[in-house]
Parts: sequence; structure tokens; C-alpha cells
Amino acid sequence: MASEGTQERTNGPGTTGRGSDATAAAEAARPSNGETVRVDSWIWSVRLVKTRSMGATACRGGHVRVNGERVKPAYALRVGDEVRLRQAGGHERIVVVKRLIRKRVGAPVAVECYVDNSPPPPPREATAPAGIRDRGTGRPTKRDRRELERLRGLTEAANAERHRRSTEA
Repeated sequence: MASEGTQERTNGPGTTGRGSDATAAAEAARPSNGETVRVDSWIWSVRLVKTRSMGATACRGGHVRVNGERVKPAYALRVGDEVRLRQAGGHERIVVVKRLIRKRVGAPVAVECYVDNSPPPPPREATAPAGIRDRGTGRPTKRDRRELERLRGLTEAANAERHRRSTEA
């Protein structure tokens, strides 16, 4: 008797599922026929950079390449172009354009707009921290600095620089 008053909800003609919302958002962000999309706008739209101005700055700085060539921020992208974006820390993102969008969309929709061919990042163990000191220990002494240089392999370079300075005087 408890089930008489309850009805199961189904996705009828008036409701939409979550998947169709994502495709609707991508379709709304798609440029109209014949329109092109700027590369700085596209890398911002698919969330490769945080702001559009950061995308434009990366283009002007030579950190964005399309099909192997450096491009300006206003370069018109096409489907099938390979975009290489060098990010902080030397990490490079390599993506192939699947869909052009001009508005920023959610992350699940943005991932559908490109194919990510980026190499995997190096494991954290491979990148050892160089010279991390305990908090509050103050400035390193001359002895500490020399030990750090020796650990980093900079001893030879530092000795050569000191020798060059002493011969100039």
C-alpha cells in the first residue's frame, strides 16, 4: 500500500539527461558556419590556460605552436590542427583540435574538444628537490652553500668562475 502514492521518475520528453546538457553547451559555444576561432581564445575555452590574456601572452612569447610554427594570438584554428603549449615548469601539452568552440565551457565538455597527445609527466621521485632547507633555519652559511653546490654538481662551474675572477684582477 505504501507504493500506491509514489511514482518513479523517468526521463520523458520534457526532461534531459546530463549527457545532452554537455553536448548542448558545446553546440552553443560552437562558432557559426564559416567563422574561425582565435588560438588564444580556443586554448582558454578548452581550459589549457587560466585566462584569455594568459593565452595571448603565451602566443606572443612563443610558447604556442600550431602545426610546428609559432603563431600570434589571432591565428585562426581549424579542426585537425596540432597545438603545442609550453607551460610552467617546462611541461608541454600537445593537443589535436577536434572541435572549435569560442566560449569557455565546463571541464567535461572541454575535454571532448581535443585529443591529448601530451607525454606523461615525469614521476615525482625522478625530480629531486634541490636544496630544501628547514623552515626558520635562516640564511645558509658559506659552508652550507658549498655543500649544496657540491650536491647539485655545480662545484666545477663555481670553481672555474672563481678562478676566472681571480685571474682578471
